[in-house]
Amino acid sequence: MGPAPTGEQLRGAAGGPEVIPSLEGTGKKGKKASSRKRVVTGSQAENLLQPVKLSRAELYKEPTNEELNHLRETEILFHSSLLRLQVEELLKEVRVSEKKKDRIDAFLLEVNHRIKKVPSTSESELTDQAWLPAGIQVPFHQVPYTVKGSFHFLPPAQVTVVGSYLLGTCIRPDINVDMALTMPREILQDKDLLNQRYFRKRALYLAHLAHHLARDPLFGSVRFSFINGCHMKPSLLLRPHGKDEHLVTVRLHPCPPSDFFRPCRLLPTKNNVRSAWYRGQSPREDGKLEPPTPHYNTWILQDTALGSHVQLLSSVLGSALGLKDGVALLKVWLRQRELDKGLGGFSGFLVSMLVAFLVSTRKIHTTMSGYQVLRSVLQFLATTDLTVNGISLCFSSDSSLPALADFHQAFPVVFLDPSGRLNLCADVTASTYHQVQHEARLSMALLDSKTDDGFQLLLMTPKPMIRAFDHVLHLRPLSRLQAACHQLKLWPELQDNGGDYVSAALGPLTTLLEKGLGSRLQLLAHSRPPVPEWDISQDPPKHKDSGTLTLGLLLQPEGLNSVLELGPEADQPEAADFRQFWGSRSELRRFQDGAIREAVVWEAASLSQKRLIPHKVVTHLLALHADIPDNCIHYVGGFLDALIQGLKEASSTKGHMVVSQGGELVMLPNIEAILEDFAVMGEGLVQAVEVRSERWTV
Repeated sequence: MGPAPTGEQLRGAAGGPEVIPSLEGTGKKGKKASSRKRVVTGSQAENLLQPVKLSRAELYKEPTNEELNHLRETEILFHSSLLRLQVEELLKEVRVSEKKKDRIDAFLLEVNHRIKKVPSTSESELTDQAWLPAGIQVPFHQVPYTVKGSFHFLPPAQVTVVGSYLLGTCIRPDINVDMALTMPREILQDKDLLNQRYFRKRALYLAHLAHHLARDPLFGSVRFSFINGCHMKPSLLLRPHGKDEHLVTVRLHPCPPSDFFRPCRLLPTKNNVRSAWYRGQSPREDGKLEPPTPHYNTWILQDTALGSHVQLLSSVLGSALGLKDGVALLKVWLRQRELDKGLGGFSGFLVSMLVAFLVSTRKIHTTMSGYQVLRSVLQFLATTDLTVNGISLCFSSDSSLPALADFHQAFPVVFLDPSGRLNLCADVTASTYHQVQHEARLSMALLDSKTDDGFQLLLMTPKPMIRAFDHVLHLRPLSRLQAACHQLKLWPELQDNGGDYVSAALGPLTTLLEKGLGSRLQLLAHSRPPVPEWDISQDPPKHKDSGTLTLGLLLQPEGLNSVLELGPEADQPEAADFRQFWGSRSELRRFQDGAIREAVVWEAASLSQKRLIPHKVVTHLLALHADIPDNCIHYVGGFLDALIQGLKEASSTKGHMVVSQGGELVMLPNIEAILEDFAVMGEGLVQAVEVRSERWTV
């Protein structure tokens, strides 16, 4: 790039009016443009882009250290300048603008003022809810209804903004602000840990707030919702009135004082839901220990640790813009793969705490860019199995704290917070975490391949379950899972999950199918649709109202050709377990080597039938062990085989043509007919996907 021509420099330096050729007289028939020129006035010239006047030294000056570092970082980390620009533009799109922040902050101040003005109530028994106004329902499944304890409403002792909005990691388009309402100590009693008393007081607290805030003209919408799909922990959603209705959603979370409950009573080995109360039986006199309630205890600990978690993330993220950008990119990555939805999803909060862990272990530095943070976290997820070796943010040597092994016995995935008592991944199932691992490996391979469309595939392309798995099955109605819990004898799990039979049965069902599919299966994942919010005058949604439980099967091509499930020899102790697992499908067979073994043989005459053996395995095992009949299993798979078979039959009749060459008749491929077959197959695929989407999408 050299200096501008002398004539241009003179015109730019003179500062006189610029002469612009007129565009009049230019026509479609090739008429010559008019040579007449018009002079632009001084006021019009000021609005035009003027050439920049640079000296020769400025044109050829050496790049600064900052520019050199920027170029070097782009070459090493981003592989190309295009990827860096794409990442920067994406972050601009998902960040909340300062103008919106000002309007949100003003709304939050008004919310705080309204909450503190809600009047108190007189004390009454938990089961005496006559004081609630007509038209207001308690957002909680009160089963069993009888419970000890009393309740009265008092304004919160403290109202605090927590979550991603305060930390600066909130992303668009859905802007949610979480507010923690610290309930006064006078409302709570020491034994509120037992038998859902704390959770019912929490729900009554929200019901009273909902009644008074719904009458305030400040709010255009006041509704209930479950926190991350957990039916034990409802929240109150507030939205502004008028044109700002879609600006923000404020979620109110009642919580106890951080030091009110004794942490030793909330360890994963402790029981806080008595079997006699939950089942409506007489108290035990046989001396047997009560089953532990690790999930129940964790949900209480989550409320007590809201403030400490915000302080930790605030100290780690602080003013490190790169860490915040990395968290935002990871949230986009999770959202595109639908890994953060529903109960047990890998949420943005977990990603933020994982970044804090990697910073504390010096695997991430605060000076890293957002793209570096994204790569580091994906690399950690791809190479670390938290179902086997859990991690902890607690570096204390206190001997009274439980060991990681104690948490592994209670939870499939373990990631402890700084207190050493709360498992942040308590609700995450092993299947969900393995799916996160799988997607992280694919993403790292995509980033390392340096493809031109890597950014598009990584962060811009939605990847729902129907696109990520070979076969998909839907279990519905969900009420059948209640019978499955009785069949599988999951009373302790039901007691721990507060009657949520979907959560109680999910782990045993996935374990059952993984064992049955064996070498045919590469990955099994599940998806639970988020529970929709509801009006404050309605009862909370039941467990069966959440729609459909979807399971995705990613199959191994090498294992699909086998029609034989080979079991142990007949005289081995394991033979009885094999027969019990497969039921009537198991039979004794003699093999060519003379061995007599238990085996299961699936009937399949063609490759297309062999590819559908997983369907037979799933339906047989669910009917045998979980009392789920075939008509409750809606299996999606094998659409392509029917289209290919139809294509073969059509091609056999019109795929060839007879022509004369050198006086002889020769049969040659009919190219036009083959292309027509491919067009028909493409249309059939589109129709099959559309029919499946209309029928199964929830």
